[in-house]
Amino acid sequence: MGPLTLQLPDARASAELGRALARAVSGAESCSRVVHLQGELGAGKSALARSFLQARGVAGPIRSPSYTLVETYPTAAATYFHVDLYRLAAGADLEELGLREQTGPGHVILIEWPERGGVSLPPADLSILLQYAGSGRHATLSSTGATGDRWLALLASDRRIVSYLSNLT
Repeated sequence: MGPLTLQLPDARASAELGRALARAVSGAESCSRVVHLQGELGAGKSALARSFLQARGVAGPIRSPSYTLVETYPTAAATYFHVDLYRLAAGADLEELGLREQTGPGHVILIEWPERGGVSLPPADLSILLQYAGSGRHATLSSTGATGDRWLALLASDRRIVSYLSNLT
């Protein structure tokens, strides 16, 4: 499936995308899921991850992993890992984070700034690029295989985000 592009005019629309991602992954936690979140500083990667995690049932505060690099959120359905590599030192060894070992069944990994992780990162099922568009954002979601294709198809048919679909190229 080709990329899915959405126009997100405000924070409410961005949060709805996070909730839609959560609905689309629902019931599929028996497989590992990896999402790469890309975009400039302040583009909404952490906010998108936060709305996704809240929609998946994470209770309590959802902290930014900017300093810890990884925050873990176990729920009854799955264990969620929120990773932020922005402050990663150049040439740092990501093997210490153990992310590849967390790609088993029942794990979902959201990785901000994946371009700083290199080949040590688990490959993405879904990549999301957030870009500024006036006071809003454009989100481009791309799949890297069958798992991501299924996720994109479910998102494209989600009536709560269909109004945000765009024909941007």
